[in-house]
Amino acid sequence: MSIGLGGHFTYNKLIRFTLPTIIMMILTSIYGVVDGIFVSNRVGSEAFAAVNLIMPAIMILGTIGFMMGTGGSALVSKTIGEGDKEKANRYFSMLIYLLIIIGIVLTIIGIILIEPMAKLLGADKKMLNDCVVYGRTLLIFLVPFCLQNSFQSFLIVAEKPTLGLVVSIISGVCNVTLDFLLIYVFEMGVFGAALATGISQVVGVIIPLLYFITKKSSILRFTKTRFELKPIVKTFTNGSSEMLTNLSTSLVSMLFNAQLMKYAGSDGVVAYGIIMYAGFIFSGIYMGYALGSAPIVGFHYGAKNTDELKNLLKKSIILIAVTAIVITGLAEILSRMMASIFVGYDMNLMNITTKAIRLFSISYLISGFNIFASSFFTALNNGLVSAIISFLRTLVFQVVMIYLLPAIWGINGIWLAVVFAEILSLIVSVTFLVKNKKKYQYA
Repeated sequence: MSIGLGGHFTYNKLIRFTLPTIIMMILTSIYGVVDGIFVSNRVGSEAFAAVNLIMPAIMILGTIGFMMGTGGSALVSKTIGEGDKEKANRYFSMLIYLLIIIGIVLTIIGIILIEPMAKLLGADKKMLNDCVVYGRTLLIFLVPFCLQNSFQSFLIVAEKPTLGLVVSIISGVCNVTLDFLLIYVFEMGVFGAALATGISQVVGVIIPLLYFITKKSSILRFTKTRFELKPIVKTFTNGSSEMLTNLSTSLVSMLFNAQLMKYAGSDGVVAYGIIMYAGFIFSGIYMGYALGSAPIVGFHYGAKNTDELKNLLKKSIILIAVTAIVITGLAEILSRMMASIFVGYDMNLMNITTKAIRLFSISYLISGFNIFASSFFTALNNGLVSAIISFLRTLVFQVVMIYLLPAIWGINGIWLAVVFAEILSLIVSVTFLVKNKKKYQYA
């Protein structure tokens, strides 16, 4: 039975509503992991390092999709909560059209600048060609990539998170199947890996696009609209934290790679790439819950239902606390297995990666609270607070720790940088939650 955004949410109802989005994020992460496994084991560690080196640059351009999805869904869900569904559909349609236009412009810019960007990131002669081929191929599919991320948020607003999960499964199966065919069977290397990802993103866009066009009973559907500055600015403000998170993550990844090249060479870059793949899965649980619960918060904020805001905040904190213990324990236990899947062919590299995962995984005890806090304020249409939390968490604190801790603990300091950054971010998150409790009456 479908669960609507309105009404009281028990633990059972909250988990049932957010679970499809959580599973979707986990599966999306797993598909990315499979991509990395194929490249590392079939094409080689050098190609794997090239993919991880250029990927942050691609993600920087793709952040617009996350911003429009999270910021737009917060605005649209609030508008629905206020009872104006016609306006909500106008906003939804306008934002999707705008996203397509921006995506095309960014594609052109990215294709032109990808080679100098790869050189700037430190790609040597061996890695440069793989970086450029992989990057340009993915950039051709930048618009579908942005739309897919945006549609996932809007499907939750449309009370169809399960459809978002189905889309993710179909897209992911397509990705893995094409990865096997293009990399293993046809031996197309990093070009095959990028092409497989791009085609799967097109598949992931077609299904929700058809749904929003043809499903007349949908809460959200495409309609006649015009470009309006105020909701666009509000969307950008609301989604700025998610954009900053993805933008900062990409920038910080570049700094991590630069420091690791200094302290451990290409082996360090490979180990960090594996940590990121594993981290996508564990953090994906937190991201999925934040993404899935945000429209509920936005709806009740728009409806001025403060009792339900209190209920959602309390239950969310408890659920995240329990999840944090489980996730961190699993990451520690499975660290060697995860390392062996990627680099089991190199014992020294596997040992380096195992230790790195164990140190980095301590951050999972804290990161869930910070991810939710940022998302919570986005849902309350307070993009400024959300952006401050994300900016400090994913950029400022991490950059400081990346350069400070290695001076004390060497390479171990690099792996612990995120742990200390999350601790500082938790202080900021708690401060803002306490400071704004009277304003939004959620506590």
